[in-house]
Amino acid sequence: MTTYKICLLPGDGIGPEIIAEGTKVLDAVGARYDVSFEYETALIGGAAIDACGMALPEETLETAKACDAVLLAAVGGPKWDTTDPEKPRPEQGLLGIRKGLGLYTNLRPVQIFNALADASTLKPEVIDGVDLMIVRELTGGLYFGMRERFYDEEGAGTGGAKGQRAYDTLEYSEYEIERIARQAFEIARKRRSKVTSVDKANVLETSRLWREIVHRIHDAEYADVELEDLLVDNTAMQLIDRPADFDVMVTENMFGDILSDEAAQITGSLGMLASASLGDGTALYEPSHGSAPDIAGRGIANPLAQIMSVEMMLRYSFDMGEAADDIRRAIVATLDEGWRTGDIRSTDTPDDKVVGTAAMGDLIVERL
Repeated sequence: MTTYKICLLPGDGIGPEIIAEGTKVLDAVGARYDVSFEYETALIGGAAIDACGMALPEETLETAKACDAVLLAAVGGPKWDTTDPEKPRPEQGLLGIRKGLGLYTNLRPVQIFNALADASTLKPEVIDGVDLMIVRELTGGLYFGMRERFYDEEGAGTGGAKGQRAYDTLEYSEYEIERIARQAFEIARKRRSKVTSVDKANVLETSRLWREIVHRIHDAEYADVELEDLLVDNTAMQLIDRPADFDVMVTENMFGDILSDEAAQITGSLGMLASASLGDGTALYEPSHGSAPDIAGRGIANPLAQIMSVEMMLRYSFDMGEAADDIRRAIVATLDEGWRTGDIRSTDTPDDKVVGTAAMGDLIVERL
């Protein structure tokens, strides 16, 4: 029997509730395919700050590196919100583990489930056929650049006014752009052979470098793949106007973060968006939504994005494509039968078809 070790990072808010449904599905897959999944739970985010004063303890990073995959739930919440640069924030745990594991590619698939077409705020004819993969560069840009906040005694550059100033540095190197571009083109070759490269080349020097390198890689190695450039502000509009026209979208860190959350609205709920973070080390899988502290502990959170993150784990880390397909079919069947969590219910959903977190996980397992 093959055994895989998985590092579980429940995090904060609804994290422990939804990650339990992820492992429930993994255990069902293991029983069916004669595979064993062993779990080691570690701290990250606010829970880690409370326990040891930092968002990413060294023990957590070492545990993650020693495992075959990492399954993360969610981090953050008002309890740890602060503007004090000297105090830890839960999000530092996310950035730290991505950097520590060398995870530079974030994959966020955006697909429409036919049964949930009415959950989107867009018209059915607009979202029909949406099947988009956002490829986000994960370890560069503003999130990892030099930053500082300071008090300007002289008021230089501020019209003579004294006060606080701050800066964040957006920086990319050639190799960082090359490797994420290749990832996008390789993925596109397995899909519909179209890449949309998103930048702000009319303003930012980093974006001009981005565009030059993406085109160089395309022309030299991937001329068979269609390539288009879109400015990020135009992309935000086109993503709502014609989402079905996109195949693979590749972009830098912050643009990808924003656009993937916008894309979640196309599906009707952030609770339906999974993600995979890949690179040089152990891959990490997580839902794209937050910790939803307002509903934590109530058993009503949507676990489907967490379960779809498990699906991605099976595909990308364990080469278990058939098992991943089983999970996808089980989710489709459950939704087609009318079962919903509160965030994806419509006005036509009968009350007896609205279930909680654990019950939705049970329904998926039954259909496996």
